[in-house]
Amino acid sequence: MTRLAVLVATAGGAGYAPTAPGTAGSAVGLAIYLATRHWSPISQGALLAGVIVIGIWAAHVAARHFQREDPGQVVIDEVAGQLATLFLTGAGVWGAVLGFLVFRVFDIVKPWPARQFERLPGGTGIMADDVMAGIYGNLLLRGVALLLPVSFF
Repeated sequence: MTRLAVLVATAGGAGYAPTAPGTAGSAVGLAIYLATRHWSPISQGALLAGVIVIGIWAAHVAARHFQREDPGQVVIDEVAGQLATLFLTGAGVWGAVLGFLVFRVFDIVKPWPARQFERLPGGTGIMADDVMAGIYGNLLLRGVALLLPVSFF
């Protein structure tokens, strides 16, 4: 089970990127969004919830495997955060790219309470800050969508 958890936690190995593994994990989330953006809202919600729940387990097991509290190789949290950013926005390719950039900023800056969520134990803490950053990203994207032409999104 450890191998499976590490495979999931590293988003199929994206977490082993030599530079910016978090960005690589976010790119995996972006690709998943683009492949599933036409799914029904219920299916998109189930996908996001599944990534979060499985991600908590995988991140917890992988943290023990790597013997670190929040190992850089664990990027399933970035996948979940990216999916949360784009969740039900209807963003097209350019809107999704904007969502990618917005999420990366929020993931790095970690505005309140995202940074505090990192203190939660195990996989929950690894995942929660990125999901919160994704919620901020989603809200910002919705605001931008009100200001930009529909064709952008």
